[in-house]
Amino acid sequence: MQEFLEYVVKNLVEWPEDVVITPVERNGSTVYELQVNPADAARVIGRKGSTINAIRALLVAGSAKQGKRSILE
Repeated sequence: MQEFLEYVVKNLVEWPEDVVITPVERNGSTVYELQVNPADAARVIGRKGSTINAIRALLVAGSAKQGKRSILE
């Protein structure tokens, strides 16, 4: 799932080399901590959070298909 997140986010931002995704295990779930260049934050979040919510929905669906639980912060 980390590769999927990197692919999606790096294609959204202007500075893909600044994208850092760190997986952390918490309470049986994988939490992916996303860091981007501050200038790209608005692109990743989108209007009213629509872009980040869509990415989260894809992550949850993909990880559920693999029998896992994932969260994006």
